[in-house]
Amino acid sequence: MSMMVKNKITDALLGLAVGDALGVPVEFMGRAALKDEPVATMKGYGTHQQPPGTWSDDSSLAFCLAESLCGGYRLSDLTDRFVNWYQHGYWTPYGQVFDIGIATSIALHKVATGTSPLQSGGAGEQDNGNGSLMRILPLVFYLRGKPIEERFRLIGEVSGITHLHIRSVFACFIYCEYALLLMDGLDKYQAFRAMQERVNEFVKQYSILDKSELDRFHRLLENPVGNYEIRSIMNYEEAEISSSGYVLHTLEASFWCFLNTNTYAEAVLKAINLGSDTDTTGCVTGGIAGLYYEATSIPQEWIDVLARKDDIITLSNRLNDALPYR
Repeated sequence: MSMMVKNKITDALLGLAVGDALGVPVEFMGRAALKDEPVATMKGYGTHQQPPGTWSDDSSLAFCLAESLCGGYRLSDLTDRFVNWYQHGYWTPYGQVFDIGIATSIALHKVATGTSPLQSGGAGEQDNGNGSLMRILPLVFYLRGKPIEERFRLIGEVSGITHLHIRSVFACFIYCEYALLLMDGLDKYQAFRAMQERVNEFVKQYSILDKSELDRFHRLLENPVGNYEIRSIMNYEEAEISSSGYVLHTLEASFWCFLNTNTYAEAVLKAINLGSDTDTTGCVTGGIAGLYYEATSIPQEWIDVLARKDDIITLSNRLNDALPYR
């Protein structure tokens, strides 16, 4: 990593891409099968027949977002890059898309044929896959220093290109608020409590979602201090943590893995060995783990085989230079 310039954006982008790439070969494998043969290092082939170090659509779309933000926040530019990925393999490891979520595919087809990106995402309750959560992390570097109302609005726009339902937007908001607190230097448990307080206060002040919707996030937002009936997300058993493609499952699993481990490698391997949507759980966990433990903590042999690693580092440095807050 001789060309690496030390910055938080590099930590996050390498973190999410390595987590994604670790999960790609075992995507859709069940937890029981991975118990018998757990992922312990970077492998290749498997589910998608890709060489070791290959990341998926999760990272591709995160990189499109990071690159767009190098020129400031412009939703039309961002959606152009997403469509370019969708149609022409832009920001893929090897020039072709090998994995795409149904909701993302439908939404980007709409955008490509003239629908506004403010109305292209699925807005029904069934449209709450993890396809916006997986790519949202680069936005935090642009959001830093902005008021919370503006952060929520921009997260809603970026999520809404593909996932417009409030549940998907709110999941992205919780994840971004947590990442911002990690960037402020809080330890991961302090940051979790601070995120709960900040998000709960925001919800109370602005009534952005109704009680039944808010209740779905109780594992992440209820604070157990002084109430022994409530458990923190980290105190759940593995059997109570799901790792499907549902946005709430991915968010819960990522916090659970991150808060119950002590290193980058432990966090992402725990995420991937939950099975099912392994690349996305690995990506979402890997993003915050990279941010927290820094890129130097990622095993060197994993970075060495990462597809387009020099391009990722160059992109990180470009975005770092472009933004006032980092």
